[in-house]
Amino acid sequence: MFHLNVRHLLPQQQVSSLTNIFNPEMGWTHWIILFLFVSVCECWLQPDSDPQMHGEVKSPQYPQPYPPNLQEQWDLSVAEGYQIQLTFTHMDIEASAGCHYDALTVLYEGKVLGKFCGSEHSADGHHPGNQSILSPGNRLTLIFQTDNNNPERHQNVGFSAQYQAIDLDECSSPAPEDGSGPVCDQICLNTLGSYLCSCHHGYELRSDQRSCMLSCGGGIFDEPEGHLSSPGYPNSPPHAVSCQYVIAVESGFTVSLSFSDNFQIESVDTEQGLNCLHHWLQLTIPDREPIKLCGSKSPGLIATNSNTVKLEYHTDDQGLSNGWSLDYSTHRVQCPVPDNVAKGRVTPILSEYFYRDHIFVRCDLGYKLMMDGQEIESFSTTCQNNGQWHLPLPECHIIDCGEPEPLLNGGVIFLSGFQNQYLSVVQYHCNEPFYSLFGGVNVIFTCEADRNWRSNNDVVVSPTCLPVCGQPTKHLSSYQRIIGGDDAPDDTIPWQVLLNIDGGRGGGMVIADRWIMTAAHVVKDAEGTASPNAVQVYMGHTIVETLMGSPVKAASVHPHPDYNPEIYNNDIALIKLQDPITFNPSIMPICLPAEDATYVTGVMGLVSGFGLTRENNRTLSTNKLKYVHIPVVDQGVCSTSINSLKQTRANIPSLTNNMFCAGVPEGGKDSCQGDSGGPYALNDNGRFWAAGVVSWGVDCGKKGMYGVYTRVTNYLDWINKVMQEN
Repeated sequence: MFHLNVRHLLPQQQVSSLTNIFNPEMGWTHWIILFLFVSVCECWLQPDSDPQMHGEVKSPQYPQPYPPNLQEQWDLSVAEGYQIQLTFTHMDIEASAGCHYDALTVLYEGKVLGKFCGSEHSADGHHPGNQSILSPGNRLTLIFQTDNNNPERHQNVGFSAQYQAIDLDECSSPAPEDGSGPVCDQICLNTLGSYLCSCHHGYELRSDQRSCMLSCGGGIFDEPEGHLSSPGYPNSPPHAVSCQYVIAVESGFTVSLSFSDNFQIESVDTEQGLNCLHHWLQLTIPDREPIKLCGSKSPGLIATNSNTVKLEYHTDDQGLSNGWSLDYSTHRVQCPVPDNVAKGRVTPILSEYFYRDHIFVRCDLGYKLMMDGQEIESFSTTCQNNGQWHLPLPECHIIDCGEPEPLLNGGVIFLSGFQNQYLSVVQYHCNEPFYSLFGGVNVIFTCEADRNWRSNNDVVVSPTCLPVCGQPTKHLSSYQRIIGGDDAPDDTIPWQVLLNIDGGRGGGMVIADRWIMTAAHVVKDAEGTASPNAVQVYMGHTIVETLMGSPVKAASVHPHPDYNPEIYNNDIALIKLQDPITFNPSIMPICLPAEDATYVTGVMGLVSGFGLTRENNRTLSTNKLKYVHIPVVDQGVCSTSINSLKQTRANIPSLTNNMFCAGVPEGGKDSCQGDSGGPYALNDNGRFWAAGVVSWGVDCGKKGMYGVYTRVTNYLDWINKVMQEN
């Protein structure tokens, strides 16, 4: 960045002649030449807006001979921090001893750096040759002067020179003569066009940006690692020092100090050992006594176990301490190794755990995580910056499946385990002999890890107690009659039901825990089917007065839709109870017939009921349950007896395939009024099944006549359908 200022200095007489332009003694030719010369030179006077980094300087009219009586000056300047290097590419100036006549003079701030004239091969004069001229600073002045007496006026062409900016190495410059000291007090860094001063560790630049002063107090080092050393280390500082350094890193990390072997702080030997009397390095760690270090033995590695440590270095003007140097590093705070968790495991398993580490606790199969008396789904804890886990470890408690589902008409017993806990085993059982388990197998359930009771039988997902049918706990010992028969002992016919419908008496039988089977003509008359409220159901006792004390309410009444009251065809009905029955010795269901059940002529069946009975040739309403055993009658024989009766009596129904007969030809054994709807039971290997429903007859127990019963086997599909749909 150069500034070039060119000034033309003419002899005084020439200047005065210029002021008188119209001097008659000056010819027009001379004036025109002078005017042109001045005009050309004046164009060089305009400086550039910005100094150039290089350029060229030539004598007037170069490479033509220069004019006489000339004095011209060039002021070159560059930016601060640079020197000017001037190199002559050609010089041809009139030679003379001491360059007395014509000469080019180079100056720096008024001091002559060189005066030149002649040519490269002339004997006289002073030619610069190939040597460049370097200015001490960023300015340079050139003055070119010629006289009026030049015998070789038409031969000397002057000079041509190149110049450029050269970076000034201020750091290599000698100290100024004014005694102000070197450019930089301690460290000098040369830069392009300038320089920077810096200071050794423990010092800082003053405001003059060149001199240094002690500064080692109040520094805070918060990086994870770093380096510290005393002022002037490894040399002794020039003056007493009092320095303070604070290392303060993120909480959760601890600082370790590693001192170099070159450690030397003045100490005093005493009988008790080294005494850090005048010089010392003091370490202060929170919540601990400060430690003073001195002597010539390095402390080596010091683990502070703290994230903050303060170092204070003190020396006086006497004695000699070369100081110390250390590297510090940081490590994560360590947390204690977690304890074992009974019936659980801690992951990950490490030999050491540090700040920000996480651990998880999982329980063994069949155990659950518990904390503060509450179950938790998962658990993790983090190593904190204080070296403690942020949560205490949980416990693993054995899971429980809760109470096993209760079994209606049954119960459960524990085979193993305790308090419904994991792997506890229970077995369900039914209240025998009135109920039996579905499938007839022992059902065992185990408490699984998913807290559900699981069956050992894939078929039996949930145990069910089914009523035991047709197997009374007591058995009849003799064959008796209803007409003139004997009373039924308690618990021998537990399916027997007494019905009271609008004051009329009828019979029925229990076939399920909420279902009674009876005859259609018992619940339906010419006015229609009896309402449930009009139906009173009695069971569980054999004495009528006792029965009447505890009626069971009906929920719905279902006579067969095809019941024909004129001929008693399809004389069957079902009554649904409001509440289920719990079976016991006094109340048990009779079995429904099997699909392949048959009626074999002569097979004895059991008829029971609370209907009319005959005593001493009188027909009476009984107060006790009566029973009689009578055989199945051949269908043809029965039909013949009914047809013969039709010849003498009107309105006698015909026998259909939905009916069958039972009785003896000599009479005396039969059901009668009040027994309608009651059971005719056949025994199959100890199990009684409902073969018939007491339907109709002519003159109870008359010789040659038989009782007629609804054939239940014909209605199995209808019975099951009604019970399923209701």
